Amino acid sequence: MGSIHDLFRRQGLTRQREGRILGGVFAGLGRRIGLEPWPARLLFILLLLVLPGTQLLIYPVLWLLMPLDESPKTMPAGPAPAWPAP
Repeated sequence: MGSIHDLFRRQGLTRQREGRILGGVFAGLGRRIGLEPWPARLLFILLLLVLPGTQLLIYPVLWLLMPLDESPKTMPAGPAPAWPAP
């Protein structure tokens, strides 16, 4: 299973930690093709209307095959928060 995860990771297909609702699959697919998570989810719903049922099988498979994004979280730009002095 590690080789499949490595292949997906090299292709940029990883499940996202931010912007996820269930498993992060759509956030990862959206990021890979240059979309925000919500338009990717809407495309999924439209595909459900055209080909009902097949996507319900594909989502769990992608959830298992796509590795979780392990990139370090970046700090937001701007000044560091000021902590009150003790």
